[in-house]
Amino acid sequence: MKKRRLGKTGMVVSEICMGTMTFGSSCNEDEAFKILDRAYDAGIDFYDTAEIYPVPPQKSWVHRTEEIFGKWIKTKPRDGIIIATKVAGPGHGWFSPPLREGKTALDKYHIRRAIEGSLQRLGVETIDLYQTHWPDHDVSYDETMEALTELKEEGKIRYAGCSNETSFGLMKSLWTSDKYNLIRYDSIQNNFSILNRRFEDELVQVCRKEGVSLLPYSPLAGGVLTGKYNGTTKPEGARFVRYMAEGERQKRMSNRFLNEQTLASTKELMEIATKYGMSSTVMSVAWSKQHDFVASTIIGANTVEQLEESLKATDVILSDEILTEINAVSKKIQYPMG
Repeated sequence: MKKRRLGKTGMVVSEICMGTMTFGSSCNEDEAFKILDRAYDAGIDFYDTAEIYPVPPQKSWVHRTEEIFGKWIKTKPRDGIIIATKVAGPGHGWFSPPLREGKTALDKYHIRRAIEGSLQRLGVETIDLYQTHWPDHDVSYDETMEALTELKEEGKIRYAGCSNETSFGLMKSLWTSDKYNLIRYDSIQNNFSILNRRFEDELVQVCRKEGVSLLPYSPLAGGVLTGKYNGTTKPEGARFVRYMAEGERQKRMSNRFLNEQTLASTKELMEIATKYGMSSTVMSVAWSKQHDFVASTIIGANTVEQLEESLKATDVILSDEILTEINAVSKKIQYPMG
């Protein structure tokens, strides 16, 4: 598998990253091990998790993903695995995470609590890429970056990244790091797919000018781009079918990913993929990794079979003709996810 440099770091990672957010909820430990083994055999050396996983976030299984992944790491040479995990963002506002009684924050106290827990669950001394899971623009970036710098100096992390960040937040963090000679964010992990191209509006310029790599998650738009929701019946057990029966936050997320515009876009994209002899899954993953500002595309799977389909995109390079047709759909149905 091809490798790419992550930001301005010393790390070179596989261009596909294995996401783990369902391990311990919709994917049990045995299947998770099978998926991880297959990913490793396919040449994937980059794995992403978080202290809050699995999803949907629940107190009954929070931390379970890191525990499962920590068990699996012991079966492989540590130096051959690049581990990324995340500290939960602030627990006020849009979401109260089911850990530390929902009072999480990106201050020194909570970052310290989070890293110690993750290191223990993962069973490692150092995390290669430590990311803030979502930002709090009312808290000083000075404190956040100072806390991450201390962790690097102590050998607990190698590099830092952010997730679900804005152009303002990323630039503010980089300015803070430059001014005070602190660790910098070398990566940003945001939602990016053919159905959600908002990253290209502003953040792409920041990444290119500042040498920050995007680690796109949901390249299949939560499974919508597979086409499984385009049938006459709703797929039983699918994520957004389950979410519609759960909390208000999950319902809002389902409506964002699954609506008339996303389904109409997916229908046309599936026709393009079929025309060129591939599945919409393969085309979507290939499209994601075919950007100069992307270091590694994060894929997920609940089964080995799902993983196999995404892996077919490993050596696929979309032609200019295919890209033109994809862009035409994006222009016809603009911002289908809002």
